[in-house]
Amino acid sequence: MRGRPLVFLLSLLVVVLVSVPACVANVTYDHRALVIDGKRRVLISGSIHYPRSTPEMWPDLIAKSKEGGLDVIETYVFWNLHEPAQNKYDFEGRKDLVKFVKTVAEAELLVHLRIGPYACAEWNYGGFPLWLHFVPGIQFRTDNEPFKTEMQRFTAKIVDMMKEEKLFASQGGPIILAQIENEYGNIDSAYGSAGKSYINWAASMATSLDTAVPWVMCQQADAPDPIINTCNGFYCDQFAPNSAKKPKMWTENWSGWFLAFGGRVPYRPVEDLAFAVARFFQRGGTFQNYYMYHGGTNFGRTSGGPFIATSYDYDAPVDEYGIVRQPKWGHLRDLHKAIKLCEEAIVATDPTSTSLGSNLEAHVYKTEGGSCAAFLANIGTESDATVSFNDNSYRLPAWSVSILPDCKNVVFNTAKINSQTTRLEMKRLKSTSQNVAGSSEVFQSGWSWVIEPVGISKSDSFTKSGLLEQITTTADVSDYLWYSISFNIEGDESFLTNGTNTVLHVGSLGHALHAFINGKLAGSGWGNSGNAKVTLEKDIMLALGRNNIDLLSATVGLQNYGAFFDTWGAGITGPVKLMGNSATLDISSRQWTYQIGLKGEELGLSSGGSSKWVSGSNFPKNQPLTWYKTTFEAPDGNDPIAIDFTGMGKGEAWVNGQSIGRYWPTNVASQNGCVNYCNYKGAYNSNKCLKGCGKPSQKLYHVPRSWVQPSGNTLVLFEEMGGDPTEISFAGREARSLCAHVTEYHPPPVDMWESKVQTGKRSGPVLQLECPSSNQLISSIKFASFGTPHGTCGTFEHSPCSSNGALAIVQQACVGKKSCSIRVSTETFGDPCKEVAKSLAVEADCA
Repeated sequence: MRGRPLVFLLSLLVVVLVSVPACVANVTYDHRALVIDGKRRVLISGSIHYPRSTPEMWPDLIAKSKEGGLDVIETYVFWNLHEPAQNKYDFEGRKDLVKFVKTVAEAELLVHLRIGPYACAEWNYGGFPLWLHFVPGIQFRTDNEPFKTEMQRFTAKIVDMMKEEKLFASQGGPIILAQIENEYGNIDSAYGSAGKSYINWAASMATSLDTAVPWVMCQQADAPDPIINTCNGFYCDQFAPNSAKKPKMWTENWSGWFLAFGGRVPYRPVEDLAFAVARFFQRGGTFQNYYMYHGGTNFGRTSGGPFIATSYDYDAPVDEYGIVRQPKWGHLRDLHKAIKLCEEAIVATDPTSTSLGSNLEAHVYKTEGGSCAAFLANIGTESDATVSFNDNSYRLPAWSVSILPDCKNVVFNTAKINSQTTRLEMKRLKSTSQNVAGSSEVFQSGWSWVIEPVGISKSDSFTKSGLLEQITTTADVSDYLWYSISFNIEGDESFLTNGTNTVLHVGSLGHALHAFINGKLAGSGWGNSGNAKVTLEKDIMLALGRNNIDLLSATVGLQNYGAFFDTWGAGITGPVKLMGNSATLDISSRQWTYQIGLKGEELGLSSGGSSKWVSGSNFPKNQPLTWYKTTFEAPDGNDPIAIDFTGMGKGEAWVNGQSIGRYWPTNVASQNGCVNYCNYKGAYNSNKCLKGCGKPSQKLYHVPRSWVQPSGNTLVLFEEMGGDPTEISFAGREARSLCAHVTEYHPPPVDMWESKVQTGKRSGPVLQLECPSSNQLISSIKFASFGTPHGTCGTFEHSPCSSNGALAIVQQACVGKKSCSIRVSTETFGDPCKEVAKSLAVEADCA
């Protein structure tokens, strides 16, 4: 009884604490940093675009961001997502911007809201809604009144929404920054003086919305006060703001690069990414954002480009499926800890620089109170170097930065990775269900199908003279537009050869094209991310009498970048010609009949409904223009899943009515340009480190777990070119092996640095392993050596200097556990070779 009042008081205290509103923050800036409630801050940010994942994924993605050392989450706001029709808004599900911002706030992180409303972002039409194209007199992104009216209306709409929910820092919310426009400085010269006046207007309009937080413009050297101009790129250490009153900010540090259908897979070594970050803070930067920290998935028809793939993984620290990418995530986490140890000194003053030799630099931050932090850099690409600094000697690997939070002890070097390496692979998944003939293990029934009619089949078709541009005609309500024409052949036409043979020539702005002659596929063509245009020439055979030519033009995401990109167009613009040996007939200007979209889209087949589905033994494989449907049971477990589209051609897929995006596994990357090992030393570019040569650019497509029920799920495919759906399967991302290679004492791990300074003891770093899947444990240790092991993950080898008991010690510490930690020191393993720098290398399996 005596304990009850205390319990009541404690409960009341919890209620009071929970009920206290978030603290109102005053956000400003000066020449060194963003200033939050009078305190300069070093801020590390990462981009997560809310619609490229699901609300169910958001808390975990944000938690992994926080654990990785981020302070801020950055996202674009996608205008076409939220206002698909003028004055009709949608903020539900993946589009729930308010919920996303609040989820970030619940994790006690901050938000940078990039309203734009032009986004670029490899997003369809750069984020502009297609209805904007039809506003009378409009010209995008210039001093044009119709455009400015719509841009201001939407920007104000988003700002008002945030204000209503009290989400700006000035109201106690997490939003500390907002962005207006996006990378306009890259193309503004094309707009002349109207571009300059537009930027001045955009700045004035944004600041008039009274958010009480700073606004930024990235890649805009002439951003007017008080707008902060910021840098985007692989490296921004050389960037300087356009005013001595503004801080040095990096809004897009590209963690990798995007993937295009038909392209090789780009990746960026973490040693180079860490080097770029450290150099930025070394040379005076105080705000840095990873683009992307989690890239996610271009669900539905959201990808732009054109030809941007459905995966937007971006080689980010957290991968497309929400799994941390090791060692990238862990190495950057350790970097962030090191930078934070320097924060007091960094924000206090500008750094002083000293040359330590050729390609060798030291930058030092000192406060009046005596705090000191130093960054030592070797920006050479060939040789390691030993430098003297503050009467001490330091070894600097080529293309690396060492961080010394006390100007004495190195706690981190960008080229030395002490974090875990995880080798992941996608494995075919099974369920507890019984296998069905002609299906993979998770499918519960055979396939049913609907044949999409060739040519005109809808009642809303129309006839026009000449060839119509596709985007203006369809308003992008569908990827597809039919161009159909009929004519008689007498047999004596001059464009015919050898009876009724001729050559069909079709010119198109792109992106993909299929030609049908009298209902039969005659040929296909498509462009690529470098050139969307398609020219198709095929030998065809016409028939005496009535003939039909049906041309299906398909877009693969609309243009999202470039001056006047909204005017570039798509579709069959001609000429369309019939060519013989002695004459050519141009039929471009004749009467054509048009159909926007597919009959199956009109019938709503993507949801799996309709009475049109048929099944039976006459199953159509490798036939173009075919809809397929099956049911499936959820694969076992809760880990991320994907569909392997091996066997299919090109199309779109839906799970329980939700589009997982366009698939195109037959679009194979070039055989050339890939490397088995990418040397991180030296300037990175998007073509430097490539893999996947000669393979499909993307064959695996993410299916969010929250979209899948335990059973009774429906999978619908629209196959455009022809494929065999019985070959597809579900796959799960599993750890192939875990590896870590940690060097004793050099550098000591960041989380040990403070305790080392306090105790005066060198306690040694820690090797950590953790299985990435929630239901996996470390099942075995494949390799363990303490001494001077060499090799990389999967190829570790012992050397003559190797502790006899290392394997047994690691097995005891790790086997049967989800994670384990081992002190890397001679106290743990003994000393197999005196006066030699030693390390611990481990490779483990998870199961």
